[in-house]
Amino acid sequence: MRKKIILTISLILAGIFYTNAQSIEKIIDSFVQKDQFSGVVLFADKGRVVFEKAYGYREFANQVPLKKSDIFELASVSKQFTAMVIMILQERGKLSFDDSVSQYLSIPYKGITIRHLLNHTSGLPDYQAIMDQYWDKSKVAGNNDILYYLNKYQPPVLFEPGSKYNYSNTGYVFIEFCRIAIFKKLGMKDTDIRNLEAKKSTNNFALGHIYVPAKQAFIRADSFPSSNYTIWLGNRKGPGRISSTAADLLKWDQALNTEKLIKLATLEQAFTPAELNNGSLSNYGFGWDIKVDANGNKIVSHNGDNPGYKTQIVRSLYSKKTLIVLCNNAITNFGAMIKKLEVELGLANID
Repeated sequence: MRKKIILTISLILAGIFYTNAQSIEKIIDSFVQKDQFSGVVLFADKGRVVFEKAYGYREFANQVPLKKSDIFELASVSKQFTAMVIMILQERGKLSFDDSVSQYLSIPYKGITIRHLLNHTSGLPDYQAIMDQYWDKSKVAGNNDILYYLNKYQPPVLFEPGSKYNYSNTGYVFIEFCRIAIFKKLGMKDTDIRNLEAKKSTNNFALGHIYVPAKQAFIRADSFPSSNYTIWLGNRKGPGRISSTAADLLKWDQALNTEKLIKLATLEQAFTPAELNNGSLSNYGFGWDIKVDANGNKIVSHNGDNPGYKTQIVRSLYSKKTLIVLCNNAITNFGAMIKKLEVELGLANID
């Protein structure tokens, strides 16, 4: 009898997984047929891969097909890794979330804590505007250069620290991290912090593309002047610059259900909305957007957007469903595609 019960449950689950896979393929195909998606999609249920498929091209000009194992620029999805390193250091007693940033770095801004940096409530100005105005773009800037220019020109803060939520790349430049803390420990062998030279020497790196109507073709994003900042800011770390595969991101996702990196009690702070000075809550924790589904269960996610790339990871903390989408043709309706997938897979939040 026990064997029959197990077999029956297995058949039911197999049917559910098959239905999910069909639904995902139908949605993605509707975009692929209009040349609106090139990339890799992975959906897992409690760690089991239900769907994983590559679409489109790694390099459009020569029509080199994408593979599931290809590496993509993650853009702002990188922030959750930076936040994790800070949580690791906090658990080891090396720092406190409420330490002043000025204890560790020489910056012209007072009253800003590490917590403010992590949950985008620091009020820091955008470093890119200052660097764009003053930096010699024949050189490649890194974190130390950005800190130097912020100290030199001291653009004013946008608001009192902790009073508002404002997405800030500057905050995450202040929290650089090392590869050993996460990537090697989790066996994420294809994940790294890659500069331009490293990307060029990586054979399975999916190149970012932008559609040019006049040419009716997808052109490499790095050939556009508007994308040059990704080159002359190519040595910055923290807000972006990590590149990875869908399979490696699933390893990361699964590690977040365990205590391989930090205690679950510590990790909970990453999935807790920031409390502002007036007592209201934002929708952002430590490197994660936080919302709830129709049943009140938390859904955490983050997107990334660099020239030629769009990325998304969505996780249900209750059902343990995970959606990972890596795109290298920067479609404008990427958000609409993600929304359809979220609704179909039970990952949609209450708007």
